[in-house]
Amino acid sequence: MSSPPQDHDHSAIHTEDPSPSSATETPNPLLRTTNPLVSSLEQEVLDEYTRLLGNVNKLSTKLSTLAENPTTLTLDGLRGLERQTATVCTLLKASVYSIVLQQQIFNESEEQQQQQQQMQMQEMEDGDGYSGMMQRQEGEGI
Repeated sequence: MSSPPQDHDHSAIHTEDPSPSSATETPNPLLRTTNPLVSSLEQEVLDEYTRLLGNVNKLSTKLSTLAENPTTLTLDGLRGLERQTATVCTLLKASVYSIVLQQQIFNESEEQQQQQQQMQMQEMEDGDGYSGMMQRQEGEGI
């Protein structure tokens, strides 16, 4: 078995523009929307692959930019992002707590109103019972 040559140069791969337009000078005839050999579904798939290629190229460019910057800048940016995320998390927790607390207060006030209504109904029933007893006693001549 032979080992791969050690003097192989990869710099040409990394310096080329990875955009779809630089990959080939002549556009692929299958990528045209007017091609009768490609169905509409196939054309949608090809369009999605084209978008995916563009996104991967953007990601590659961004990663190259990040790799060129000092790590301290990246770490500072991540710390700032962490603080912002922690703030959002705290605000979310506070909002949820506020909603739960408001719901508890609302439920307690409803329970109190129901208890008051039940007591009033019970007093009215007791009052009717007492007045009914009094009317019966008067009718019997007691």
